[in-house]
Amino acid sequence: MRTRLAALAVILLTLVGCTPAATSSSASSSASGEAAVIGLTYIPNVQFSPFYVAVQQKLYSTPVTLRHHGTSEGLFTAITTGTEQFVVAGGDELLQAREQGTDLVAVASYYRQYPVRIIVPGDSTIASIADLKGHTIGIPGKYGESWFGLLMALKGAGLSAGDVTVQEIGYTQQAALATKKVDAIVGFVNSEPLQLAAAGISAKVIALGNVPLVSIALVTTSAYATAHPDVVRAVVKGTVAGMQSVVANQDAAFQASTAYVPGLSDTATAKGAKAVLAATAPLFQNGDGTVTGTLDATAWDAMSSAMVGAGLLKAAQTSSSAMTNAYV
Repeated sequence: MRTRLAALAVILLTLVGCTPAATSSSASSSASGEAAVIGLTYIPNVQFSPFYVAVQQKLYSTPVTLRHHGTSEGLFTAITTGTEQFVVAGGDELLQAREQGTDLVAVASYYRQYPVRIIVPGDSTIASIADLKGHTIGIPGKYGESWFGLLMALKGAGLSAGDVTVQEIGYTQQAALATKKVDAIVGFVNSEPLQLAAAGISAKVIALGNVPLVSIALVTTSAYATAHPDVVRAVVKGTVAGMQSVVANQDAAFQASTAYVPGLSDTATAKGAKAVLAATAPLFQNGDGTVTGTLDATAWDAMSSAMVGAGLLKAAQTSSSAMTNAYV
């Protein structure tokens, strides 16, 4: 199943003008041993710049290979078969996969803020989530972060999916909104608003409110973490250092990304990519501006309960089994 990361990657592809690539390998550090493979999903993009930076600045003290696994592979396929030892994935997706019997555990946060937003035309009368009642909302599909975020936002506003018309439009949000095929779209703060602005389309961005969902994290399996705790610790430390570096110096992060993301030498493409990077960097940060990679157990338990209440999980998944700060 294609997830919200696929949606973000495909949409950002339009902005940065890169071509799909199945893999992207890094040089390893000076440490010996077999390289741990980090699955970055789908296509190379500046949203993954912390990993590119960590490799180029030799922030990993263990051998690491970065892998973009293309659009035809499931999010957790490679990690379950051992092709990857780590993958970036949403906390909400992780809980669903765990319920299906997949051995997964989050070991560090990546996006500290939930990136989903509702976007409407600039002249729309819709100004809040409650105003969506009776309107048509375009969404890539009924899965992943876009779908989870919409459901939780509606619930928080006292609405349900039955109070709106949800239209699955694939990854055509810009066209659907511009042609008024839908009244609103579900998108990402570091994607669709930038794409619409670049196309000269007036739009308003509406926050979801306090949705009880945890966004993207660095994920491994509990079996791998138990067997290779030093590797997990090194990968977490290097990734967090990469995020800190991106926040501190976006220009350097962009330059590091040019070795992985095709087409960034083009002036127009570079402008779009830098805009994406500027909108992505804040997602790594805590409320006080720091970047720590720590996970919030209370937030994970709240997410689990909310997903059960929304019918997205059959039973609660405890934070003690789904996440850990032991390696941060």
